[in-house]
Amino acid sequence: MQKAGLLLGGFGRVWKFVRMVSSGVTRRNPLENKVALVTASTEGIGLAVARRLAQDGAHVVISSRKQQNVDKAVNMLQGEGLSVTGTVCHVGKAEDRERLVAMAVKLHGGIDILVSNAAVNPFFGSLMDATEEVWDKVLDVNVKATALMTKAVVPEMEKRGSGSVVIVASIGAFTPFPGLGPYNVSKTALLGLTKNLALELAPKNIRVNCLAPGLIRTNFSGVLWKDKEREDSMKEFLHIRRLGKPEECAGIVSFLCSEDASYITGETVVVGGGTPSRL
Repeated sequence: MQKAGLLLGGFGRVWKFVRMVSSGVTRRNPLENKVALVTASTEGIGLAVARRLAQDGAHVVISSRKQQNVDKAVNMLQGEGLSVTGTVCHVGKAEDRERLVAMAVKLHGGIDILVSNAAVNPFFGSLMDATEEVWDKVLDVNVKATALMTKAVVPEMEKRGSGSVVIVASIGAFTPFPGLGPYNVSKTALLGLTKNLALELAPKNIRVNCLAPGLIRTNFSGVLWKDKEREDSMKEFLHIRRLGKPEECAGIVSFLCSEDASYITGETVVVGGGTPSRL
């Protein structure tokens, strides 16, 4: 009986270990010593992603268009014991993109991860009222700059032998937000950009995936929820009848950047509380 008890105890310990390994409990710092660039990362989803990547072991370079926002976010994240630096970057400007890449290479010797989160939405109203200026601004920043930012980091990823790009789109790519026509269109374009980049960069061992957040409570999405009646109307489309939190997007991005997602590329992951999400 004693021998049988010891044998059962041994099997129990082995089974517990197997469960821990399969659930990832024993894995710490899945992004250890990876170097990550995160654009538009001083608040909202970008900040939550930057924090999570750093918590998971990455050296993170954050960016924003305003120096005071960069300084505030860097001080906060460094105060949490995280490896985070930052610089001003307007992704629509070539010189800013080059400076962001150069900073990461100078500080950390290369780049492994890009999270392209920068976007603008200067317009709310009927699509028929959107001016040419609005279209140019939205497509330049949301689509063209994303492609060019990716182009800027690819040579550095090639030097490392691999890389991961995560493009932040929106549930609006599938189910358009009322009044945000040009923005919705730009985010649908990012789904196509993800597919094309994934195809072209796979031979270089660089994976490209996309995150499509739903209605997340951030300052950027405020036009959709700060009015109580509008917020209640938006919730009618959600299976989970609440707005999401930025942190609920961050873990998915970290996963997509990790070796756990090494066989995933060209995909879009929706974090939308059950919002319909098919074209």
